[in-house]
Amino acid sequence: MDRAAARKVTVISAPAGSGKTCLLRAWADRPGQTSRLALVQVQRDERDAQQFWLAVLDAIGPGTAAAGRVEPQAATPDFNARAMVDRVLSELADAQDITLVIEDLHELNSPEALAQLTRLLTDLPLQAHAILTMRHDVRLRLHQLRLAGDLAEIRAADLRFSGRETRDLLAASGITLSAAGAALLHQRTEGWAAGLRLAALSLAGRPDPERFVAEFSGSDRTVSEYLIAEMLERQPPDVQDLLLRTSLLDRVNGALADLLTDGSGSERILLELEDASAFVVSLDPERTWFRYHHLFADLLRLELRRRLAEEVPALHRRAAGWFTAHGRVVDAIKHTQAAGDWPDAARLLADQSFSLTLDGEAQTMQALVQNFPKNAEHPELALVRAMGDLSQGRLDQAASELAFAEAHVQATSSDRRRRLLVAVASLRLSLARRRGELAGAIEQAGFLASPLTEQPDGDVALGNDLRAVALMNLGTAEAWTLGLSDAPDAERHLREGATLAREIGRPYLEVGCLAQLGFASLVLHSFATTQRRCREAIALAERYGWGAEPIIAPALIMLAANLIWTGEFDEGEQWLERTRQALETDTGPDITLLLHQTAGLLHAGRNRHQEALEEFTAAEYMGSQLADSRALATRTTRWLLATQARLGMVDEAHALLAALDDESAGSGEILNALAVIRLAESEPAGALTAVADVLNGTAAVFGDVTVIEAHLLAGLAHRELGDQRAANQATERALDLAESDRLILPFAITGSRELLEALPGHATAHAALAADILDSLHGSLPPAKRGSSLPPTGELSPGELKVLRYLPTNLTRPEIADELSVSQNTVSTHVRSIYAKLQVGDRSAAVRRARELRLLSARRTR
Repeated sequence: MDRAAARKVTVISAPAGSGKTCLLRAWADRPGQTSRLALVQVQRDERDAQQFWLAVLDAIGPGTAAAGRVEPQAATPDFNARAMVDRVLSELADAQDITLVIEDLHELNSPEALAQLTRLLTDLPLQAHAILTMRHDVRLRLHQLRLAGDLAEIRAADLRFSGRETRDLLAASGITLSAAGAALLHQRTEGWAAGLRLAALSLAGRPDPERFVAEFSGSDRTVSEYLIAEMLERQPPDVQDLLLRTSLLDRVNGALADLLTDGSGSERILLELEDASAFVVSLDPERTWFRYHHLFADLLRLELRRRLAEEVPALHRRAAGWFTAHGRVVDAIKHTQAAGDWPDAARLLADQSFSLTLDGEAQTMQALVQNFPKNAEHPELALVRAMGDLSQGRLDQAASELAFAEAHVQATSSDRRRRLLVAVASLRLSLARRRGELAGAIEQAGFLASPLTEQPDGDVALGNDLRAVALMNLGTAEAWTLGLSDAPDAERHLREGATLAREIGRPYLEVGCLAQLGFASLVLHSFATTQRRCREAIALAERYGWGAEPIIAPALIMLAANLIWTGEFDEGEQWLERTRQALETDTGPDITLLLHQTAGLLHAGRNRHQEALEEFTAAEYMGSQLADSRALATRTTRWLLATQARLGMVDEAHALLAALDDESAGSGEILNALAVIRLAESEPAGALTAVADVLNGTAAVFGDVTVIEAHLLAGLAHRELGDQRAANQATERALDLAESDRLILPFAITGSRELLEALPGHATAHAALAADILDSLHGSLPPAKRGSSLPPTGELSPGELKVLRYLPTNLTRPEIADELSVSQNTVSTHVRSIYAKLQVGDRSAAVRRARELRLLSARRTR
């Protein structure tokens, strides 16, 4: 085993009872063992990839550098397997010397998890090793490791006892057999570890061990059944009763065993059985939970059905009740099904479906649905199937299942009817949002609004999970209308949802609400507020390991867009890439549309109009997949039209413009795009006519950004008409509107560099912003690197330069911090560094020295 474990990966593949676990324990307990073991026990018939990977992460977490994270990794309905494997690899890389042990890998029935496990094993860090045990080979593509000599394989033949090892085992067990008897036992068991172990238990104290060995058959099944029967019969009646009645459990503790046996002292019996090596294994360091050897459990169940068949359903019901009371929902449902109580199982599954989904057990939930009889037509099951369809993006199937459930709700009892109606409404709201039917989604939410916002404590049966999900969906739908009238309601519902989620311990829903709240801020609040909210949501998501999950994508994309609008193109691009990673497992067109829009804006800001055209075209297509996306579609079309015009595709732009309805064509965004077309056609007067309604306030606009852009387009038109005074005035108005949020992108997209450079030194009250914009438009290095006489070690960082440009103003440090969306401590740190690098002692001296070094414009700042 030592030689095998020295390889990168060791596979131990052999049937039940071959001694895999014994081999591992002996190796782990050997003298000189220094490697830390991270043990993962795959649960029986594990179908959820996420549950498996969470177990892996929890096993390796203690002792790694990342173990200091604030919260443990938590389950999420939107599981990003690639991101999870990256996290596991990162934590393994932080460990000094670690061996990951995965037992019973054959129980992992998730192709996705096995595929990602292959990647993990192939990319293991140098100081990490892995040992896998399984009853039979599983689909792992380890040929690269095998060819490289990094794979060791131990199979059944390697684990069989030799004749000498058989004699040693008997001697260690205090059993005296002749050489012929020992040879016969070895022959009959074929060196099978479980058979020999059971034989040793049964032979102990027998007056005629030779006869015993001679009489039993040699097949695995016959030997095991015979010896287990022998062992059972030799146990006291209370122990036999405990073993049989608890054999229907995958795991057992003392309290549960007491319940099933109507007795007491079960924990003591289980501990004694483990100490006697009687095929009982503890599962936790405290030795409170136990399981039986798989082979032993299978045969005990056969004996249970033979002896106590009539009691089996009642035992399952007792177990289900205990698991329900202790919050082990999946086990409770499985035992209810095993009892044959299908209506009760359907109700229990439906009641817990939202919680199971939030716990990342959607695949397990669908597996439970498949366990029902084929002709079972419970409306509750239709709800559960609809949830599965929604999570997989099968929207038409989800709609069909919801229709079936809704049609049968009235036939249910009155105490169930309300809960089912609310569940249907919540799922329809989620479906409408995924389809982009925003108006319909908000209308659908009318049923939910009253009990959710006016009677938070009224309907206990409704369930807090369901309420929080509904609030999140409602607020999200309202936020995505991008309308001023819906924005306050969106904020209120999302805040209520976040508060409720925090109170009931549902961080996934809290993150979801906060992420959408950052998106909703776009309409009502400043860019600084939006950025702060997005960063808060992202920080909370990262506490739970969800920094690359779809749930946080709205905050990621809004932060990326925010940074791009304020000219932080490089950082914005980094967050844009984070968004792409988070959307790997999301199929919704809404957030993907925003991803393409924002990428297009980044390219446009960098004057890469062809790349921008490709992104805006993709966004336009995604918008066509949404049933009600006028606000989003209008913004996309506006940028697509402008980009076509800037690329000389005027005919294409006119064709797209002609296809718009009157309402869209009259919006401020489309009027601005028309102005860009007119400028491309060398018709500056036509451009002024196009933006006139935007500037006089009669055209509907989406925030100040549209007005800023209209002023700049007017400035370009005036400049082309030879009216520099009017061009300067338009530019100053644009700067005035852009100042509060420090917006740079409108100037970059419209190509307004010459407008800014043409401003006389006395003509602007926004010199610091104008300097920032020109730095961005020139694509140059920071001024400290272009003519400063400071030594290299004294060059000001980009953050220090931003603070420096506020020093000539009368803003206090807290006010500068608010302007830059940073903490006051950060500003103070930058100020101290500026003083040290400029070799000055106060603010006035710093401003004078900065102007001497041409780090500040001499023009008047606000």
